[in-house]
Amino acid sequence: MIRSPENGPSPSPVTADDLGLAVQLAVAVLRKAPPAAWKGMAGSLEWDCWETVEHLSDDLFAYAAQLGPRTPPLDGEVPFVWERRRPGGPANAVHADRAAGPAGLLQVLEACGALLVAMVRTTPPEARAYHGFGISDPEGFAAMGVVETLVHMHDLAQGLGLAWSPPADLCSRVLARLFPNAPSATDPWPTLLWATGRAELPGHPRLTTWRWDGRPRMTESSIPG
Repeated sequence: MIRSPENGPSPSPVTADDLGLAVQLAVAVLRKAPPAAWKGMAGSLEWDCWETVEHLSDDLFAYAAQLGPRTPPLDGEVPFVWERRRPGGPANAVHADRAAGPAGLLQVLEACGALLVAMVRTTPPEARAYHGFGISDPEGFAAMGVVETLVHMHDLAQGLGLAWSPPADLCSRVLARLFPNAPSATDPWPTLLWATGRAELPGHPRLTTWRWDGRPRMTESSIPG
């Protein structure tokens, strides 16, 4: 585990409520998208906006599934079949029925978000499950879901022509949980975009590769005396 900084109070944990808020804020903004805009590309991604929401839904579903077994796997992902609908598209287990239109797509996003919220609420905090960026705990998977939602909403807002600026305190908590070495003197939302390779910060060029650290944090109260 990673020890929290010794100076200053420990950051507040990321909760299921944080994840639920992130998803609901995202859905509320996405409902404003013009129907014709969903075929446009999502920011700097190689996916269109519809595919990006499917990918985000799939992320939330996959994190929920990873916590689902009575003994979560520590050596790999729960073996769903992930497949691409076109070359270069996202490899998903979750695909929305296009006949249901954007409203159906957003129902898929809400449903997958609710699955992860429920799993984070009900999984014992001492549980651990595999992720490629570090074996993690329920709080870590909640933080991953928040980051996926906030950052892919940035991509989607660019592609759909929508405004998106998530709460600073939410960004601060997921930065502390997953990106403990990110700059701390800059605004949280631009810093999260920098940490995920989507923006520059003063004195910090845009990253060409990045990853978070999902391993549980070790707080002072959890350190044996």
